[in-house]
Amino acid sequence: MRSLIWLLFTSSASISIAQPTIRPRDASASLMDPNSWTPVVRAYFEAVGKKFAKAREAPNFPGAPPCDLSKAMMPIAPTPLPPPSDGLTLTHVAIGRGTQNYTCAPGASKPVAAGALAKLYNATCTAATYPDLLALVPNAVLSFNTPSDDDKTMSPSSLFLSGHHYFPDPTTPVFDMGTKKDFYGFAVCAKSAQSPAPPDAPKGPNGLGSVPWLKLGDKGGSSGIKEVYRVNTAGGVPPATCDDHQGDFQVDYAAEYWFYG
Repeated sequence: MRSLIWLLFTSSASISIAQPTIRPRDASASLMDPNSWTPVVRAYFEAVGKKFAKAREAPNFPGAPPCDLSKAMMPIAPTPLPPPSDGLTLTHVAIGRGTQNYTCAPGASKPVAAGALAKLYNATCTAATYPDLLALVPNAVLSFNTPSDDDKTMSPSSLFLSGHHYFPDPTTPVFDMGTKKDFYGFAVCAKSAQSPAPPDAPKGPNGLGSVPWLKLGDKGGSSGIKEVYRVNTAGGVPPATCDDHQGDFQVDYAAEYWFYG
């Protein structure tokens, strides 16, 4: 949405591999009930309110600012990730909300990563105009359920769905960036670099920390997307041992995803 609502809710307005379905999580926050907001959600809306107050002073109010992707600056990882390859440009930015998946085989002492499953929501114009606000979104969305209906926006940011993220096997992340109305690309990836999340990164619902920041490259079979970065992660870290888990289990997470093609 690029009208007055764009600011209040930070909206922006192939090969096929079968997509699994994501299971919504029970979350306690209600968008319409401020008494249920966590401190993280409250801080997010306070930041939105400050942006709105400042925007009221702009001569073009209530018009939206231009969505200029050339001004979008990807966050720098604690251990800097390699830059996008020569000739690539930023095409899309999304917030991923879902689960990091793990398994504890019989007799195993530590969980083993088994991919991830997430829905991706279009944050491209927010990245270009309000990167400081965008950085608050991954932690804030963990207080809300992932919408089960693809036509619904993600709380609390009212971003619209722009794709799905899943793993057809434990080492191949796939990004199917398309909806009924738009196609942003398709990527079959392999990890090329990683950095630990910052020390002050959100701890996630289980309090165990945030998964690493990543650079992913094309593994073959991609269309319109050559490289993907996962940054500003929130949550997703499993327990250190399998003492309380057997078989498959999920850990909630969210992150920014930056797409280059």
